[in-house]
Amino acid sequence: SNMAVAFESHSNGIVLPVKAVPGARRNAVLDEHGGRLKVAVTVPAEKGKANDAIQELIAESLGLKRNQVQLLTGATASMKRFLVTGISLEELQQRVNRLLNK
Repeated sequence: SNMAVAFESHSNGIVLPVKAVPGARRNAVLDEHGGRLKVAVTVPAEKGKANDAIQELIAESLGLKRNQVQLLTGATASMKRFLVTGISLEELQQRVNRLLNK
């Protein structure tokens, strides 16, 4: 598959661009969409509630600790950027690819 999540490098780690889909029927990492990882969560978008759920789901799905995934930008937007730390870009890409190619 030639999907490509557009990771960015950051002085502290790797930026993972996410498209959030709040209020979904289930929590799931769906696919890649426009260079972003599309992440659906059941909680609504109000008051940033979805951010915690997305953080948790990304960490769980990619085998990371929760504190390795931090929201950088987009707290109140559907387009978010998360900072992922303590993992190499290559390893992160591999884990995302495995997740999406299931």
